[in-house]
Order: sequence, then C-alpha cells, then structure tokens
Amino acid sequence: MGMSVGSDSGDEDAVLSEINTTPLVDIMLVLLIIFLITSPVVLKLQKVNLPVETNQVTKTKPEDINITVNAEGEMYWNQKRISNTDELFKFFAEQSVKVPQPAVKVRGDQATRYESIGRVIYTAQRAGVQKVGFVIEPPDKG
Repeated sequence: MGMSVGSDSGDEDAVLSEINTTPLVDIMLVLLIIFLITSPVVLKLQKVNLPVETNQVTKTKPEDINITVNAEGEMYWNQKRISNTDELFKFFAEQSVKVPQPAVKVRGDQATRYESIGRVIYTAQRAGVQKVGFVIEPPDKG
C-alpha cells in the first residue's frame, strides 16, 4: 500500500480525493478482538438441563372431570353449561371429597382469554382439587 507525500511538482495545495482507510481498519480489528475476548465472559450462563418435549398419550378415566371453556369464556362440564364460578365451586367441592380424587382436565379454546382458564384453576384450587391438567392439541412434527 502506497502513501502520498505530496504532489510531483512540489505544489503543497493539491487536494487528495481518496480516503485513508487504514486507521478505520485498525480500529475495527481492535474492536473485533476485544469483542471476541469478552463475549464468552459475558455469555457465561448457569448450566441447566432443559426439558425435552414428549408426547405421552394419557388415557382418560371415566371419573375424570372434563371442563371445557369456549372462546367467549363460558364453562361446560360435559355438555352442561355452568353459569358462574360459584356453581363450579359447588361441583368441585362435591367431587374433591371422593376417594380417589378425580383429576380435572381443562380444555380451553385457542381464542379463550387466560382469565377464563385462570378462574377455573383458581376455583378448583379453592375447592381442594389436587390434580388439574390441560388437554391440548399436540404440535405438528413436520
């Protein structure tokens, strides 16, 4: 790489129309080296074993309680509509004293607000239900 010291005729007022990129390249290389050295230190994270997705087919027992919540937040037990959480609480309280206690399976529509599902779970918790699960559509493996 050459360096221009001046014009050939000795005239000092000549304008240089090219940009000297050497200092820019030097700074960029220094920054790259600094980032390569410091990034492993910054990215040291706690080692954890993340769960692996598994699809286990569970058999529904006849004594299980299936609660369905549609997109509007209406609750159904089998095909019977449950008007409010007080009625649901009474139903859960009757079922929670059985031995063995039946599991509650919540089937929520994809467009259902979390609040509606949360009300069902909270009501089951208040009634003393020990097992609450969710019924979902498994993801595609494609």
